[in-house]
Amino acid sequence: MNAHPLDRPAWSALTGGWAHLAHGDDRAWRIEPDHGPFAATADFTPENIDALRSLPGAEGELWLVETAPLPALPGLTVLREADITQMVAGTISSGEPDFEVEELGEADAAEMLALATLTRPGPFLVKTHRLGRFIGVKQSGCLVAMAGERMRMPGFAEVSGVCTHPDHRGKGYAAGLMRLVARRMLAQGEMPFLHAYAANEGAVRLYDTLGFRIRRTVRLTVVTTRA
Repeated sequence: MNAHPLDRPAWSALTGGWAHLAHGDDRAWRIEPDHGPFAATADFTPENIDALRSLPGAEGELWLVETAPLPALPGLTVLREADITQMVAGTISSGEPDFEVEELGEADAAEMLALATLTRPGPFLVKTHRLGRFIGVKQSGCLVAMAGERMRMPGFAEVSGVCTHPDHRGKGYAAGLMRLVARRMLAQGEMPFLHAYAANEGAVRLYDTLGFRIRRTVRLTVVTTRA
């Protein structure tokens, strides 16, 4: 029986929607380093671990997302691990934003990176905004909230980069933007999914109100070749 593509989301994205941005070969892949830190191996044989260690940027961080804690990875140092709640949505709850929404693009890249660096919604690097379409909210010409797309594979697209400036929280921006991003995915025939740290119960509850349901827990392991 074939594994579900969301059981190994990084591998599925790197061999699917991210294939044009992937470095490596059939043993191990990683996304272009300035787009993100995600990587994956075909499996965890010594040969494939060697290939993982040789990927560009491995001396920084490689983020592996799997269904269980990983075996020993010779030559790699584990920097941190976390349980991640994976959620999917077949439908999205009703409701329209009562605020103006703007499409974001290259002209907004610096502000997007600054907002993500401040709020830390997940790994967001200088070209992460190019992984999909992003929308946002601006006040007095400044970006204060955004949401967009990250991993993509046949039939599935990930809602990601959801963040709001601390001075503008409590206005429903995150929920409103997420609804729009997820509805656009559904309209394109893709099932929206997302990832949240399992310990962030408040975020999981919010996503549930939007129509996302827990699919499973996956395990994030961040590794490096640094000793």
